[in-house]
Amino acid sequence: MRRPVKSIVVLTGAGISAESGISTFRASDGLWENHRIDDVATPEGFERNPQLVHHFYNQRRRQLLLEDIRPNAAHTALVRLEREFPGEVLIVTQNVDNLHERAGSRKLLHMHGELLKMRCVETNQIFDVQEDIGFDTLCRCCQTPGNLRPHIVWFGEIPLHMPQISRALESCDLFVAIGTSGNVYPASGFYQTAKIHRAHTVELNLEQTRSSFDERLFGRASIVVPEYVDQLICSAVAP
Repeated sequence: MRRPVKSIVVLTGAGISAESGISTFRASDGLWENHRIDDVATPEGFERNPQLVHHFYNQRRRQLLLEDIRPNAAHTALVRLEREFPGEVLIVTQNVDNLHERAGSRKLLHMHGELLKMRCVETNQIFDVQEDIGFDTLCRCCQTPGNLRPHIVWFGEIPLHMPQISRALESCDLFVAIGTSGNVYPASGFYQTAKIHRAHTVELNLEQTRSSFDERLFGRASIVVPEYVDQLICSAVAP
């Protein structure tokens, strides 16, 4: 028998942002936007050619700032869940865009960093940024060129907020994964951690993955997420 749902952890992946026009990451061919992953998404690539890496993320940042890139119905549905569900809701996203924030989400953790932020490699201070950054750009805190890097978790680096995420997974009653392939560690194991601690697990995706969720719903995120959120809220407030 399922226990009452008092706390929810939602994991979102590229599938929730794809309908907003954000290019999804696919690693099967070793390329990302026609660049080798090793060149633009690893610490070693940044060490070899920081200017190439900055150029790559400048392009991604410009795309995110385009006028027609905006949150979709799946993002706004999660905002409604956060506001109307009577218990705890935490959104953990693998995405580096700001669409959850623009939709209005507040209880949000970016485990892979944020595209609109830069980090000083010397002080670890983090800065908001919307303009292009180059290797010769002066860091705001140390005024030294070459000390800024994208605030992005690259391959080989530890995702952000893991202790907080682990605690939430171990204490939640419901875990929902939205638009994620389930292939990237450690997020691929989140549903297992939640299941071990007796949470009900649900996958909302465009197509089935190899993961063993308790419940699955398939379709476009902009359709299935609002429908599922409606069900959750109705069941939570029903007498």
